[in-house]
Amino acid sequence: MAKVYDVPADVLLRKLTDILKNEDIPAPSWTSFVKTGSHADRPPHEKDWWHIRCASILRKIYLHGPIGINDLRKEFGGGKPVGYGAAHHRDAGGAIIRNAIHGLEKLGYVEKVEKKGRVVTKQGMQKLDRLATEILKELVTENQHLKVYS
Repeated sequence: MAKVYDVPADVLLRKLTDILKNEDIPAPSWTSFVKTGSHADRPPHEKDWWHIRCASILRKIYLHGPIGINDLRKEFGGGKPVGYGAAHHRDAGGAIIRNAIHGLEKLGYVEKVEKKGRVVTKQGMQKLDRLATEILKELVTENQHLKVYS
């Protein structure tokens, strides 16, 4: 069985986003006009950015868990220019990450470990590993088709 480490992140996030859209993880009403942090100039352009962020948070917790909300804020933050000097790091918005984690907890994919942060549950780990296995099988069959034609 393949792990999340074995597949490209963009392919995994795209498929996980589709899964989270079908499951009941509602986007808050304010997601259409909010920025992702003080480092951002504008709100995200994608309509489904909320589900993409939820999928990305689930992947980060899988890879780096137990991880806290402040660590995730640093991870999703970015640089903001200050005057003529170099950009300084700004953390991402905490409400976005908190609401996404609460939605993932309701689905049973993430749980809180006291004094340490969030970790992926057994159910969440199984879902991600099965998805990674499917993706790896698809990638292997694509590569076999490419070898036949070359």
